[in-house]
Amino acid sequence: MKNFAAIDFETANKYRGSVCSVGVVVVREGVITDKLYHLIRPRPNFYSYWCTRIHGMTVEDTDQAPDFPEVWSQIAPRIEGLPLIAHNSPFDEGCLRAVHELYEMPYPDYRFYCTVRASRRAFPGLVNHKLDTVSAYCGFDLTNHHHALADAEACAAIAMQVFQ
Repeated sequence: MKNFAAIDFETANKYRGSVCSVGVVVVREGVITDKLYHLIRPRPNFYSYWCTRIHGMTVEDTDQAPDFPEVWSQIAPRIEGLPLIAHNSPFDEGCLRAVHELYEMPYPDYRFYCTVRASRRAFPGLVNHKLDTVSAYCGFDLTNHHHALADAEACAAIAMQVFQ
C-alpha cells in the first residue's frame, strides 16, 4: 500500500468521543507528503486521571482549542479517498465514529487497516506488538509516545514496511 493516512487520537476520558488531539501522516507513493497535528476541545470537557497520566494533557491544554468539526474540516479534504491506518485501529476508528456521532456529522465510509494485526503477521517473533516496540523494530525512534503526531508517524513507519 503506497497511499494512505496514518492517524492517531488521544482522548480526554473514558468516552471514545472525547478526542483531545489528533495526528495524521499522509503518505503518497510511499513518501510522507503531509503531517497534521491539532489539539481539540473534548466533549465532555474533562480529563480523567488515567488519560492525563498517559498523554500528559489537561483541560488547560485544550480549553481554547477548536471543537472537532472545525478541526476535521481541515483534515478531511487532505485524506479524502485514502485508507486510514492506525495502531490498534478499533480504538481510533471507534473514536472517529463516536465523535462524528457526537456532533451529528455524517460519517464517511473510511476504510481502516491495523498495524497491530499486520505487525503480528509480519513480525511474529517480537516480544510484544506495542507501538513503541514495533516502531523501534522498524527503525523509528518513538521518543514522544502518546503524542498524537508522534504516534501517527510511528504508525506510518510501520505501515510502510508491513503493507508492502
